[in-house]
Amino acid sequence: MHAVSSGRRPANRQLLADYVYQELLASLMDGRLEPGQAIGIDRMAQELDVSQTPIREALARLESTGLVRRAALKGYRVAPLFTAEELDELMAARAIIEPAIAERACAHVTAELREELEQAVDDLRGAPTGPTFAEYGAYWEADERFHRLIAENAQNRFLVNAYRALGGQVQRFRFFGKLGVTDAENAIEEHTKILEAFESGDPQRAHDAMLEHISGVRDRAVKDAASKRS
Repeated sequence: MHAVSSGRRPANRQLLADYVYQELLASLMDGRLEPGQAIGIDRMAQELDVSQTPIREALARLESTGLVRRAALKGYRVAPLFTAEELDELMAARAIIEPAIAERACAHVTAELREELEQAVDDLRGAPTGPTFAEYGAYWEADERFHRLIAENAQNRFLVNAYRALGGQVQRFRFFGKLGVTDAENAIEEHTKILEAFESGDPQRAHDAMLEHISGVRDRAVKDAASKRS
């Protein structure tokens, strides 16, 4: 089974690195690379018609997202599925950190941040939602951008670092849960409520709206996992 496509590749080095990253990411999201599967750098390089360097660079970026793991002397593997306990712990951590971040960011909200958040929500509304990563990738990016913008404007370096530490696991959660496809309508409504809180300039409202969103994601993730097991 081919893990990646072999489309036309760009010549520019940075564009090439981004191209390889997107190809590997699509392979993960579409299930061509499966949880626990070893990732052969030589084979990837041959399939994409590139040297090993951009493959290694892409895998290092993916490792920071939690989607792949590197073991000494063993190379890279696709990260395993979340256990129910891990999922519960991740969502509990998000429910503590992200509402606090939203509250602080709203207390310091600027017109520029409001505009950027509004654009992210507009992009969510207009993005396709599946069934392939090529289709729902734009939705996924807009969702990540929305949360990152809020974190980066919290004006607290320790909260931002905590968010970034969680970020990789959130990416892994999105990968295996694929909730960007199955719960778009709910998630867009929740993001809209967060945006409205920022537009009102009410930090407590932003806190509560973010907590409602994280709780909704958790509940839908549990339901989604149960349906996959049945």
